[in-house]
Amino acid sequence: LLRKSNLKGFQVPGSAERLIVKLFADDTTVYLHREDSFGELEAILETWCKAARAKFNIKKTEIIPVGKEDYRRQVVVTRRLNDNGEAIPANVHIAADGVAVRILGAYIGNKVDEGALWLQVAAKVEQRLDQWERLNPTIIGRKLIIQMFTGGMTQFRTKAQGMPKNVEKKFKSLIGKYIAKGSSHPLIALDQM
Repeated sequence: LLRKSNLKGFQVPGSAERLIVKLFADDTTVYLHREDSFGELEAILETWCKAARAKFNIKKTEIIPVGKEDYRRQVVVTRRLNDNGEAIPANVHIAADGVAVRILGAYIGNKVDEGALWLQVAAKVEQRLDQWERLNPTIIGRKLIIQMFTGGMTQFRTKAQGMPKNVEKKFKSLIGKYIAKGSSHPLIALDQM
């Protein structure tokens, strides 16, 4: 329905087709052009839900304005994609600059401080390491704990959106201190671990 609609979506250089929708499991990402109608999108989704006997969770809808800063600010303030468009419902979140939105495990947005988002993950990893430290694990146990938590809590997100160098340095420091039981001079080099 979306591909056959009048919605313009995004034109991607080098692609013959417009980018209008991406589906992954139960997540749907729709790309609307500034001239598109949010009301038309809602009508299409309502028709699809009736046909599929599904329910679209409008409470989870997030809008990330794309374009020049003035346009993005205008969308947030007016809750409209354009001057002629209908208002976006109040229960739909529109991300202002600096606000990150989680999509498929990655955080995206305009003017988002990636380092601050990653430091939240580092704090969670540090908390887990502190919990396990109470059990006084062996060096092999420490290696497994590092892999389980540091790797497990960072691997997908790093692949999806990358990790800033300062955050990478923070994780290396966390790992080194944990392996060395808090000492700044580990007995085994991290590369050898």
